[in-house]
Amino acid sequence: MAAVAFLARRDYASGELAAKLRERGYDAAVVQTLVDDFAARRLLDDARYALHFVEYHRARGQGPMRIRRDLEAFKVADEHIEAGLAAVPDWSAVARDVRRRRFGAEAPTDWAEKGRQARFLQYRGFSNDHIRTALGNDLELDT
Repeated sequence: MAAVAFLARRDYASGELAAKLRERGYDAAVVQTLVDDFAARRLLDDARYALHFVEYHRARGQGPMRIRRDLEAFKVADEHIEAGLAAVPDWSAVARDVRRRRFGAEAPTDWAEKGRQARFLQYRGFSNDHIRTALGNDLELDT
């Protein structure tokens, strides 16, 4: 009954639901049987979960590295993570949008500001390539 109550509130990854049930004191063998049964009946679907998770967190301004780490923590299979991340066509555009929303349309003009914005994007989970693109391709300052 606890598993159904959890799933009634929101979607869960298999590993996440199993951990939550074990945390509540349910036997690991019973939990695994239940999770397998739910997956067979498609009440749990890690591929669907990964797609929704990526889209939700992308919309919140998080990058692929952070999203990957979070999904791995929920024990989502790598192929589902890759498929979810591949559903976003341009992570550099997402990084540019996040930078613009946080710091405004003007590109940073000095190294200190570039560093501050780069650290923010890195914390959000964007790669160095995404960050370079978001900050502007010219890393040399005209001063």
